[in-house]
Amino acid sequence: MAAGGDTMAQVHQGLDSSNKTLLKSEALYKYVLDTSVLPHEPECMRELRLVTDKHQWGFMQSSPDEAQLLRMLIKLTGARNTLEVGVFTGYSLLATALALPDDGKVIAIDVDREYYEIGRPFIEKAGVAHKVDFREGPALDHLDKLLADEANVGAFDFAFVDADKPNYVKYHEQLLKLVKVGGTIVYDNTLWAGTVAMPPDTPMSDLDRRFSAAIRDLNVRLSADERVEVCQLAIADGVTICRRLV
Repeated sequence: MAAGGDTMAQVHQGLDSSNKTLLKSEALYKYVLDTSVLPHEPECMRELRLVTDKHQWGFMQSSPDEAQLLRMLIKLTGARNTLEVGVFTGYSLLATALALPDDGKVIAIDVDREYYEIGRPFIEKAGVAHKVDFREGPALDHLDKLLADEANVGAFDFAFVDADKPNYVKYHEQLLKLVKVGGTIVYDNTLWAGTVAMPPDTPMSDLDRRFSAAIRDLNVRLSADERVEVCQLAIADGVTICRRLV
């Protein structure tokens, strides 16, 4: 029986950082990683990635090319004040912290501190722990607390979301208030192993069916949302970049 009580294996089972891609050619993905990604991956990130690969839920971590994209986006936009919704062991969080300037900050929210503690020694070893403000608990509650302080409205430059998919639409409404006009919101898993394009009667686990439906709903809403400019990328499990317009 698959995780979560499903009788059918979930679509991401069997994945790790070496094969989390929608590319049809494993050889091509390996080429991308070996040529342009892994040679530039900081050693502290590589160490955390390999440790996380051994975890039961290791497939939840961002892929190395996605982490590289996050680092590039933060540097290109000059982000200094950022949010991360969903942390797991902190591979993408470490990528963010490394890309931020020395006085930059990332508020990282996750319901489970235990997973974050796996990555915390690597964050400390990298010398970027002072940039990380980890907050444990439901992200909807923490984001509401931030919004309760008027000083936080429009105060963030960048946000990355890789958390519970059914709440993505709610996160979007909160983040549109927290992230400044011209700022960036990035959503992970927005193609959900390609299931978003599969026929409705395609056999899949209950979790995959629920999450795929939530992601399809998100994608439709983002495409129609005139408050943001959207770019959908087929990197990792699907990445959607939103630039706030109003």
